[in-house]
Amino acid sequence: MPKLDKIYLYRMTHIENIPHILQCGITHSTSANANPNFRPIGDNCLISTRNNYTLENGKLLGEYIPFYFGVRTPMLYVVQKGFNRVAPTPVENIVYCVSSVQKIIDLHLDFVFTDGHAVDGFSSQYNNSDINDIDTIVDWNAVKATYWHNENDLDLKRRKEAEFLVLGDIPINGILGYIVYNEDSKKKMIGYGVNDDNIHIKSSFYF
Repeated sequence: MPKLDKIYLYRMTHIENIPHILQCGITHSTSANANPNFRPIGDNCLISTRNNYTLENGKLLGEYIPFYFGVRTPMLYVVQKGFNRVAPTPVENIVYCVSSVQKIIDLHLDFVFTDGHAVDGFSSQYNNSDINDIDTIVDWNAVKATYWHNENDLDLKRRKEAEFLVLGDIPINGILGYIVYNEDSKKKMIGYGVNDDNIHIKSSFYF
């Protein structure tokens, strides 16, 4: 049996979204509690594509809040460095909100998870009935890979981007902690009201 409380989930957000998260949790864009001042990061074109992508269960991918199983993802590289007309976001402004598979289950939230990037046709989709097989479904070596360009494994990038998708809003108690780049980021988070013990500086989780 997998240790679901040790399978951590990582969602990146702009640090300026933290005050709203502390009040309402991680909210969906269509939620009654949605952040009216949400500060996006990422590729707007990709976000639009995802919002309109239909999953095998008939729901739209845009109805779910996505997490990755790992850090230093291709998406982070694009967000942090700027690419494909995406303006770079200063690394100190990027925060990981961390949860776990077990926490999402304990909160009785509906979810889907994938073995690769959710909109890639080669990726398969799974639900709560498959969760005990997650260790054989997700390629953890790919998830933890530092680099994803490999001429001998052209599918590595897709597998590294395996996703855990949570339907609807996630309450504040669904967040186990926060990861930031440096001490300045931590001080800003404390200023927003985050408990010092819940903030962890992990510069190696960034580029």
